[in-house]
Amino acid sequence: MTFREFFDVYRGYRIPHFKLIEHRNWWFTFSGILIVLSILGITVRGFNYSIDFEGGAQIAYPLHTGETVQDVEATLATYGLTGSVQVVSGDSVAIRTETLTGLPDSTKLLNDLASRAGIATTDINVEDIGPTWGSEISKKAVRGLILVLIAITLYIAFRFEWTMAAGAMIALVHDVTITAGVYALTGRVVTPETVIAILTILGFSLYDTVVIYDKVKENTESAALLARMGYTKVVDLSLNQTVMRSVNTSLVVLLPILSLLLFGGQTLKNFAFAMFVGVAIGAYSSIFIAAPALVILKSRQMAKRVPQRVPGRPGAPRPRPARVAAADGAQVAVASDAAARSATAKQGGGARPRAGQKRRPPAKRKRR
Repeated sequence: MTFREFFDVYRGYRIPHFKLIEHRNWWFTFSGILIVLSILGITVRGFNYSIDFEGGAQIAYPLHTGETVQDVEATLATYGLTGSVQVVSGDSVAIRTETLTGLPDSTKLLNDLASRAGIATTDINVEDIGPTWGSEISKKAVRGLILVLIAITLYIAFRFEWTMAAGAMIALVHDVTITAGVYALTGRVVTPETVIAILTILGFSLYDTVVIYDKVKENTESAALLARMGYTKVVDLSLNQTVMRSVNTSLVVLLPILSLLLFGGQTLKNFAFAMFVGVAIGAYSSIFIAAPALVILKSRQMAKRVPQRVPGRPGAPRPRPARVAAADGAQVAVASDAAARSATAKQGGGARPRAGQKRRPPAKRKRR
């Protein structure tokens, strides 16, 4: 493809001819590798949950002395606490430990930390969340995710058909699994903002998939186009007609998310990271997973509709023209060999002479 042709395709002046459905095994292999890595990351490394999910205390304060991580850990151990301690850039301390709720010496602990850091007690920022609240948040997040998936399935099945709903669900599970796997493999903290981002990802991925499915539905409603090209090629044509729209829409969404990821605060970065990964994976799955999955499901559905006839069985119906489903889903009419020979005999007026047999000349009429 020349630069001029690429520019025309990008601007929408011409429809590309990418063989997206034909090479679906390549996309499935690539996605399979990503899913396996994601599952390994989730099961082996696990998630780095924030205190919003696990409960606990997060303490942050500036550091004006030369206190080290070991010194802070020793102070916590004095009060029977353990946790993660980080000294950031030598001038601030971040502590993540068990909840301070119910600890009788919590005020004394904060005073001790402040005196060792050379600051006032009011300079210490404490965020304390009980384990019951974190567990409730986790349950609500899982419940909300399940309800969203069910609602999406019912909507697509009502708007289009069940095969498209199944293809969309495959793409959505694909997106959520890979996004969660990236979080597990990179060790990023899973916060409530991450859950919000994942739910937003599902909506964006669904939007892109519905656009493609709507074009597929429009093209497959043309009986002439379906009979001429077959279902697989019609889906491939629909993808080529919408692929640049999907790419441009995804780029427009990814650019502001990238700016938040690079220049936003810590809370915005957690949200932006999940959004960036999810939108990129969602744009990929709508084109390379949802549409090929639809073709496979539709082909199996059409294959089950083909009548199974066993020739020679007693009581079997006489051969007659039948309509069978082609491999691509297009239906063509076929006739039996006996009917074809019969039609030939009627048009030709009789049997053809055998090889080596001379044709008799017509008899001469006698003159009166």
